[in-house]
Amino acid sequence: MALKLWSVLRPVRPTVEEGFLPSVSVLVSARNEERDIGWKVAETLAWNYPADLLQVLVASDASEDRTDEILRSVKDIRLTFVRMEKRSGKNAALNRLAQLAQGDLLFFTDANSHIAPQCLRKMVRHFADPRVGCVTGETHLVPEVDHSVIEGGGGAYGGYESIVKRLESRVGSVLTCDGAIFAIRRSLFTPLVPELANDLELPLKIGAAGYWVLHDPEAVVLERDTSSPWESFNQRRRISAQGALAMWRLRSSLSGLRAWQFTSRKFLRWLTLVPLAIVLLCSVMLATRPFFAVTLGLQAIFYIAALAGLVLAMSGKSGSRFVSVPLYIVLGGASTLAGVIDACRGRGFAVWDIPALSRGRNVSPREVERG
Repeated sequence: MALKLWSVLRPVRPTVEEGFLPSVSVLVSARNEERDIGWKVAETLAWNYPADLLQVLVASDASEDRTDEILRSVKDIRLTFVRMEKRSGKNAALNRLAQLAQGDLLFFTDANSHIAPQCLRKMVRHFADPRVGCVTGETHLVPEVDHSVIEGGGGAYGGYESIVKRLESRVGSVLTCDGAIFAIRRSLFTPLVPELANDLELPLKIGAAGYWVLHDPEAVVLERDTSSPWESFNQRRRISAQGALAMWRLRSSLSGLRAWQFTSRKFLRWLTLVPLAIVLLCSVMLATRPFFAVTLGLQAIFYIAALAGLVLAMSGKSGSRFVSVPLYIVLGGASTLAGVIDACRGRGFAVWDIPALSRGRNVSPREVERG
């Protein structure tokens, strides 16, 4: 509601030029991505964009599978392949690729992300306005035949995130990008800190420099979510730890509207489990009063549903939103709080293992086009 009000009082109106076609360098960091890197490179090289304006750079972060072999087999002069002999993490790989990039824009994406051929054109049209420094799209989850419990909760969360980003875009201040699909001006790139998330660090710095950070809902990427609650927990724990660390290290880049955005949208959400626990404890202590007895009963239903969702997720079965959303909230609250604690303890995440169950999903061209 606050963003909606702000967008009415102080909206931004960037100039969009459909025929604007700058040169673009696509950056992909890959670590043991043999199940996806082949189609990822093929899809990217087939984008609906002038061939002489597209450069694709892929860094293999000391991969131990067939990733390097697959990349070396691609015979296209637009592809540049770099082998990182020592595992250094995603940001170190991206920093290396950025040194080799020649495009006016840098386009960041992931090895398991399906992007439709026309998406790049939709994103670059915003850069015709020199006030725009960064543009991001949004992720849609690949629909599975048997919807996992984790996928159901993630879909609900993704819908909320999309609404928030659209409102943030109306004031030119999207807080964080979607790591699978965002682009920046190459002139605004600064070397990435190994322990921070690039999709948070770059938009924060670019916004602090006075440029607009926008969101284009038509630029859609398809990804498969993990169906494992443990992989989901670890992934969200790492993301919140990187975010909390970024909040501290980049605090000089946070002021005014963006400081409020970060505090209300990110930091307070990471601490969700704290007020939930307080409400539950107070309801137990006041359960002799009818009103609080009712609230305690409702909370009991909520947590029982979350537990049921966890049992279904661990057994690999599907479930309705009645169990998937409570599980996603509780699992998310626990994982993000753990991440904040990790950051306070000084634990870094320069390297991490990818969620294995989010890899290896083939998507038909028609699905990619529909988004």
